[in-house]
Amino acid sequence: MRTAAILVRREWGLMWAAVRAGLAGRGWRAIPLTLTALCLIALFQVAQQQRNRYWGYGLVQDIGFVRAADPWWLELARTPLSLFLPAADLPVWGALAQVLLVFGIAEIALGRRRTLLIAYVCTLAGVLYARIGVAIGPDGALGLPAADAQAVDTGPSGAVVGLAICLCLRFRAWFTGTLVIVAMVVEAVVKPNLAGREHLVAIVAALAVSAFSGFSALRRRRLSVGGGDGDAGRSGAPPAGT
Repeated sequence: MRTAAILVRREWGLMWAAVRAGLAGRGWRAIPLTLTALCLIALFQVAQQQRNRYWGYGLVQDIGFVRAADPWWLELARTPLSLFLPAADLPVWGALAQVLLVFGIAEIALGRRRTLLIAYVCTLAGVLYARIGVAIGPDGALGLPAADAQAVDTGPSGAVVGLAICLCLRFRAWFTGTLVIVAMVVEAVVKPNLAGREHLVAIVAALAVSAFSGFSALRRRRLSVGGGDGDAGRSGAPPAGT
């Protein structure tokens, strides 16, 4: 048990410390983006059960249903809200649990803007892949069958997978990150549908965002160090050791 506790602390200790510090004194006020997402998912779930054209399933379909067969401009316009629509193969309680856990941790640890950016980039990457995959066709290595062009592509799972990968990289939770990637690969092999492929695309998008963020941070540090040296030189201060 002691060894297990040490491994758990090593894997999730930094993440838990960040979450605890973020919630201290603020509670639920620390995660307004997550709470808003939960409310939207619940609202759309209730709405799509109503068969009213102007309030209910028709409205949800008009503002959030994304298909690869749709015009690109319409698909892009609907993509932001499609993230909060429950997916066809994911029960609403599953979507709510995923968003509460992963979005909540990400909002505290990564910040609200970065969380929203990563979630949208990973979702958009999956949407764009669906169009490209259908255009390639089932005979291509990354292709998709023509029937997937009509598949309704909604749900937060792509954003959740991408955020989970970014969190694992941020807190060096290597085992958890590896487990997430392996699970998504197994899902894509066992159940080779559009959702499984998009989860893999979300992983690639998350890795790209993390690599870009790391490169940008490193470049800023180098510029800061270089600028400091330059300022010292211009001030006329004698070099160290003289």
